[in-house]
This record gives sequence, structure tokens and C-alpha cells, in this order.
Amino acid sequence: MSTHRYAIGQSVRLNTGTGGPSRSGDTYRITATLPTRDNYPQYRIRNDDERHDRVASEDTLEAVKTQQPFFRTR
Repeated sequence: MSTHRYAIGQSVRLNTGTGGPSRSGDTYRITATLPTRDNYPQYRIRNDDERHDRVASEDTLEAVKTQQPFFRTR
């Protein structure tokens, strides 16, 4: 059984079948982990601009790199 790579609340990009990102690289938020299907963990994802959730398999998602806050030291 595969374990889920992404956590609830994490931001991801959904890749299209052509290997590229979805519309303009829209970001989605993981809202739930779902059972594995065809050896790939499944996720419920949501984009804040859409009124519905999507279901995506782990092989179609990529993590969004977030910038770390900048702290100046003295």
C-alpha cells in the first residue's frame, strides 16, 4: 500500500495529460486524502476560484514551492 506524499492543506499544481501544468499553472490545496487507486494515492483538491473539488492521483500533482520568510539577523 502506498503512502500519501502530500498533506492536507499543502499547495500543489495539477499537471495536464500533456505533462504541462493546468490553466496558467493554477494552484490547488489538498483538502482530503483518499484511498489508493491503481497504485497511486488519490487526493481531493480545490482551487479557490472554482466552486467544486477535484479528485487527482498523486502522479498528476507536483508540490508548489513556497518562499521562506526572510529574517534579518543582527
